[in-house]
Amino acid sequence: MSRLRLFAALLLAWSIGLASAPASASDADASEGRSGLDQALALRASQAAVGRELGEHLFRDRAGRTVALSSYRGKPLLVSFIYTGCFQICPGTTRALQQAVEALQKSVGPGQFNVVSIGFNQPEDSPGALKAFAAQFQIHSDNWEFLSPRAADVPALTQDFGFLYAPTAAGFDHVLQLSLVDSQGRIVRQIYGEQLNAADLGEPLRLLLAGSPVQPERLLEGLFERVRLVCTVYDPKTGDYRVDYTLPIQIAGGVTFFVVMMVFFFREWRATRPQARPRARVR
Repeated sequence: MSRLRLFAALLLAWSIGLASAPASASDADASEGRSGLDQALALRASQAAVGRELGEHLFRDRAGRTVALSSYRGKPLLVSFIYTGCFQICPGTTRALQQAVEALQKSVGPGQFNVVSIGFNQPEDSPGALKAFAAQFQIHSDNWEFLSPRAADVPALTQDFGFLYAPTAAGFDHVLQLSLVDSQGRIVRQIYGEQLNAADLGEPLRLLLAGSPVQPERLLEGLFERVRLVCTVYDPKTGDYRVDYTLPIQIAGGVTFFVVMMVFFFREWRATRPQARPRARVR
């Protein structure tokens, strides 16, 4: 077999390998009739909300009193979306946010910012259910409230924040998103991930408190967050999220293979093309 034929055989084997690769968790869920979240669409919607001035939205707090979102203007605001029927992810993110908030209060001082957690699964996320959820973590801070919107208001509310979610057999697949809102009610940054910490929030929060504009995420950090979000896979059987880097690894491997094969092909082409003969000197 010539080298060119070997190259063609290897390229064909690589193509067949990609075509027959195991389906991802999302593909398996779709084949079983489960709903899933389009992660690329979720990221675009979330980022499109940055810079948006939030509209007026009404809620009920844990005591059943009506609260307007505009009542939180005047101070920076951290907004998270949860559902009380979640047994792992929402409790985990709430616990991480609680630790970050406690650290920030020691750093910037108490009462400098507000926090709200919104229950988007209505009518299950009632004021009573949110009160029990907050009590589970012993969250009684004056600057942290758990809010329950009306079911009819949830679509417009989540659209305003760029928050997408999809029902699954085990609950909801949703973006792990924390929105940072300035004192004028405008979203200035979306922060992603389950393990939030004071470092993620400290710098942009201090800028807001100082009256300085919050700059967009640095390129490398933003790229990492995007890759991490796109590679986060929801497992409806366990109700857990896990980071799956299979897709970028496959893409990187495929690109590397393609480049190596192109270099090989170029060298073969140069080796097999006719060589120019030196011209005879004329005396």
